[in-house]
Amino acid sequence: MPILDTPVGPIAYDREGSGPPVVLVAGAFQFRGFDPDTRELAAELGRRGLTAVNYDRPGRGDSPGEPPFTLAGEVAVLRAFAAELGPVALYGSSSGAAISLAAAAAGVPVTRLVLWEAPVGDDAADSAAADLAGLRAELATGDAERAVLYFMKDMPAEWREGARQGPAWPTMCALAPSLEPDVESIAWTQSGPSRRELLAGVTAPTLVLLGERTLPMFPPAADALAAALPDARQARVAAADHRWELPALADALTGFLLPG
Repeated sequence: MPILDTPVGPIAYDREGSGPPVVLVAGAFQFRGFDPDTRELAAELGRRGLTAVNYDRPGRGDSPGEPPFTLAGEVAVLRAFAAELGPVALYGSSSGAAISLAAAAAGVPVTRLVLWEAPVGDDAADSAAADLAGLRAELATGDAERAVLYFMKDMPAEWREGARQGPAWPTMCALAPSLEPDVESIAWTQSGPSRRELLAGVTAPTLVLLGERTLPMFPPAADALAAALPDARQARVAAADHRWELPALADALTGFLLPG
């Protein structure tokens, strides 16, 4: 298991394939030992001519860390990967898309961006700052279950209840402190005078992806990002309920990330 030394501590990762590098930036609750979909995506991208890096974000899986976890720390990790691999493409999944945008805006050398169903709200939204304060308050109580339920408050009720009754619930609760950068990154996308001004420095070509059957919140978010970013286009792929179908997503990524 390779380990990358970063300013926020050691980061565990898997590396698949040989070719232009793409770093897969996880969203909420995702890490290598808990997320087979991203493991399969990394392996498929490696088979198709990319170097795919799938890593455990700080405080998750095999990447140790102590809270509080921050967006600045997540950006530092991506900067360390770019120093290790050279300029990298970023594939951000869900809130990982907002982390990827923040990294590109902060000057991490990014060749291309792919943003999968970023939950950022439209350009006029400003709710995430309150959500961040609320999550921090819940984390401060030390009650991880309450913090996770707060984080999931805007998700479909059947998702929350299904998770709470399922075998993965203890693992999800153990991840509670590492959810703070997810919300912080979304709050960051709402922090500028306008999203266009905030993202003006993100000049890397960007692909904003949606599933063909997606939740109502994601199309307006995709429209807002595509309108705000200097060089962005949208596409839809076979997917449903925030989960992709592997061949369709791999086709979209390799078509966008590989030269020629």
